[in-house]
Amino acid sequence: RLWRATYTKARQEKSLARDLLAYQIPFYLPLVSKKTLVRGRRVESLSPLFSGYVFLYCTDDERYKSLTTNRISQVVEVKDQERLWSDLRNLKRLIVAKAPMTIESRLAPGQRVRVKSGPFMGVEGTIESRRGAFRLIVEVSFLQQGVSVEIDDFQVEPI
Repeated sequence: RLWRATYTKARQEKSLARDLLAYQIPFYLPLVSKKTLVRGRRVESLSPLFSGYVFLYCTDDERYKSLTTNRISQVVEVKDQERLWSDLRNLKRLIVAKAPMTIESRLAPGQRVRVKSGPFMGVEGTIESRRGAFRLIVEVSFLQQGVSVEIDDFQVEPI
């Protein structure tokens, strides 16, 4: 099995995930809690972290079967399997910790760091200074996107 990134048709991420569950094809769809107002009421729902992307861990036959759902517009092969797997594990740790995240697009290279204390201990990413505060950017380099969380500079160490 190999990791593949699928780009879905508009607003089809969760539907594709349901279809993949039915076909028993392993996948990862990072979801985050989002609060909105609907008719004056606060509603909390789960939204895809990266709009339009679902990550498959599949064989060639399972890839073909996933295309039969008619919810995928493109399947992108992943060259660096280990890097994507590591990036997805780091994202999952941030999501489980329920850290407030900001989506970061087209990340610029910066100093790579590892968190040495706190709930994100062991997470690797890039440190950035924004508006006087430090942010740890955890990226999915394959997509050239990522998320950032505010962090104190004493919690990180250079890699």
